[in-house]
Amino acid sequence: MTPSIPQPLKAEHDDLHEALVRAIRAGGRTGEAARAVAGALHPHFLKEEEYALPPLGLLGRVARGEDVSGAAEAAIAMAERLTAELPDMLGEHGRIVATLGALVEAARAEGHPEHVRFAEELILHARTEEEVLYPATILLGEYLKAGRKPLDHA
Repeated sequence: MTPSIPQPLKAEHDDLHEALVRAIRAGGRTGEAARAVAGALHPHFLKEEEYALPPLGLLGRVARGEDVSGAAEAAIAMAERLTAELPDMLGEHGRIVATLGALVEAARAEGHPEHVRFAEELILHARTEEEVLYPATILLGEYLKAGRKPLDHA
């Protein structure tokens, strides 16, 4: 069994992608800046969806004390890969946030508050990944690697 991205996180990524497409379609400087965001964001999202986020699909089961042994090996491998690639992932966030700054500037200048809001939401999304999701994936991998048994809720 391979862990899968929790549906709310996948839906959030999909929503962010759709908002980015709308910003590109706005044209002008806003569309140009949004294209730069897409160039930085797309390969990063692929990495996240490949190995950074799927282990989180086990988190609720582990917290409820359910057996995840069928998916533990894959989750551990994904968490180890995230640990190894974390400096690069954080560097990519820095580049993405820089392109989002240009999008905010262009969207404000061209009167597109919805695209400013999108850029601000994406910046917050990156911080959530850095401060919550990536550490949770890494900690879950370490927990599973240590051979911890499901939590006892007795």
